[in-house]
Amino acid sequence: MEYLLRDDSPFSHEVWDEIDKMVVKVASEQLVGRRFLSIYGPLGSGVQSIAFDQINYQEKGEIDLFGDEESYEISPENRKFVALPMIYKDLIISWRDVEYSKQFHMPLDLSTIAAATAACSMKEDYLIFNGSKEFSSKGLLNAEDRQIIKKEDWKIGENPFKDVAKGLQQLIGKGVYGSCALITSPQLYVQMQRIQEGTGILELNRVKELIDGRVYQSPVITENKAVLVAMGPQNMDLVIGQDMVTGYIGPEQLNHKMRVMETLTFRIKRPEAIVTFE
Repeated sequence: MEYLLRDDSPFSHEVWDEIDKMVVKVASEQLVGRRFLSIYGPLGSGVQSIAFDQINYQEKGEIDLFGDEESYEISPENRKFVALPMIYKDLIISWRDVEYSKQFHMPLDLSTIAAATAACSMKEDYLIFNGSKEFSSKGLLNAEDRQIIKKEDWKIGENPFKDVAKGLQQLIGKGVYGSCALITSPQLYVQMQRIQEGTGILELNRVKELIDGRVYQSPVITENKAVLVAMGPQNMDLVIGQDMVTGYIGPEQLNHKMRVMETLTFRIKRPEAIVTFE
């Protein structure tokens, strides 16, 4: 990966290994979308666009003895090509920190690497849930033709359980089956952290039982919203060109300017596989 200009930096291979480990660690802790989305890639840093299809669904399979009956094919429709934008955050590592690390054989302070990784992770999740005006893309919370449920007050009774159960019924009603995940705002997640009267069970745990424990929270979701998605690459996926990585930009006033970056896009192939609670 010569374009990362790592050979131009003052850092050893061991230091770059520590930088890479830090990026992986922080991203793994921060990223929410990748916990439930199918990943297509990484395809490589040179990939700048990808085909984006809507799927024509005929969910029922055929059956006969010889296989010569007419079959209605599942096919891609309305193909277009979308760009893989770059998410990035620049950072500085002080020359004094570098010299201190070398002189006293101390680990290099990678706090700025961690902060830049966290910023990129937040932006990635924002793209997944809210889309991008700059690239005219939609996210889970504003996808056209998604299903919408008027949310009840999740601080009261078993309303969270009832709403999620209703969402599952609506998915099935549209012929959408398979594993699901619920992602909420931090506020709604806290509202489920209470004992349901007469059961001795957390409301959150009751909701988790409906969807095999896949309940997450994300700060990029606004205060009073949640989204239920049917997982699977036939419904949506995250296309990754270059996965999150750190490159060296060059010296700047003796300090070392670097960049944490990635290239990706989010494809919603079947919007009816999304239910938002608003």
